[in-house]
Amino acid sequence: MPWRVAPADRKAGVLPDPYAVWMSEVMLQQTTVAAVRDYHRKFMTVWPTVRDLAAADDADVMAAWAGLGYYARARNLLKCARAVVADYDGVFPDTYAELLKLPGIGPYTAAAVAAIAFDRPETVVDGNVERVMARLYDIHAPLPGSKAELTARAAELTPQTRPGDYAQAVMDLGATICTPRSPACGICPWRDDCAARIAGTAAELPKKTPKKKTPTRFGIVYVARRTDGAWLLETRPETGLLGGMLGWPGSEWGDNPEPQPPFAADWRELTEEARHTFTHFHLRLKIMVARTGPATQPLRGEFLSQAKFNPTALPTAMRKVFDLASVTLRDD
Repeated sequence: MPWRVAPADRKAGVLPDPYAVWMSEVMLQQTTVAAVRDYHRKFMTVWPTVRDLAAADDADVMAAWAGLGYYARARNLLKCARAVVADYDGVFPDTYAELLKLPGIGPYTAAAVAAIAFDRPETVVDGNVERVMARLYDIHAPLPGSKAELTARAAELTPQTRPGDYAQAVMDLGATICTPRSPACGICPWRDDCAARIAGTAAELPKKTPKKKTPTRFGIVYVARRTDGAWLLETRPETGLLGGMLGWPGSEWGDNPEPQPPFAADWRELTEEARHTFTHFHLRLKIMVARTGPATQPLRGEFLSQAKFNPTALPTAMRKVFDLASVTLRDD
């Protein structure tokens, strides 16, 4: 992981870059390590310091984030970087309490940055740590109700020395050995002390409260292309899902979306719809397509020339729409 410092190097006095650690923790929220590695390298190459990121154009950062999902994190990334520059002269604060004051940093991220970047003895608890604690102490109370107990157990084990190495070790233990399915108990360094292994209950822990059925929302999007190749796009509102991202004009998302075409045209409905799943709901988008002339004045959005339009800058849901619509609206 490019943001990490090996224990031997750390012992020799090499300290992690707080900026790199913070960025990794923001990216890793709801995203796998495998997906984050390349994004992290790209961001650190384009914006190698927090001052560089703070000075970046919002649209460039949002475009670079496309594909990572949960776009509120990208907006908070910029807010936090600018706060570090404005309020801390470009130097990340090194305590949990000060880190918690920064935009977009909650208790977990504050603890992780304080421990990993500054070796503060803070208790770092993610999903992997919760699973390890539930098994180590054979805790059967279901999540999320058992979070407080699992955090208290984790706090009891957090050492005063090398807490950063310890925090990463426990998270890695959960990610690679104490896995959700088929935990490798035989090679676990805590196997002799693990109450769940002794009781034979490790595979069923942690228990979770049954999830409610994920609802489905519907929407309509309008994909228009001018005869000169330009595409009609709009920047979504700053608040809400996909905030600040490029997208196709369309309706609100709900049970019965109302048609809201951006201009009068012979709109045609595609036979396929775009489907995407967010954290709390499934989305199904009806796609309407049209070609139009260069004099068209849309009520929403603006036409972006083919030369300036980069489909990879679209969030995943909108990219799925493009992949379907572009077949119909491709150049002859």
